[in-house]
Amino acid sequence: MSEISCIKVNIRGRVHGVFFRAETQKAARILKLTGYVKNLGDGSVEALFQGKEDSIKKMVEWCRTGSTASRVDNVMSKSGLFNPDSDSFDILY
Repeated sequence: MSEISCIKVNIRGRVHGVFFRAETQKAARILKLTGYVKNLGDGSVEALFQGKEDSIKKMVEWCRTGSTASRVDNVMSKSGLFNPDSDSFDILY
């Protein structure tokens, strides 16, 4: 059985205005992850993924490519603070 974990990622490149957040939400929901995705003021995107470790690994790999119109230059990840009350994957504004 896979461990439940939490990872926060920062994605840099052409990731604003290219449906990156919507596609991230769609992929995360398919993988049954909870958390959020949001645009940051510096042009990057931040996401927090919670769920089974193998699903999180797949999601981080997805982030390395992103949506069809995006161009990902860099993905940095670190352990995140697990929120046991989170039961959905949301786009934050």
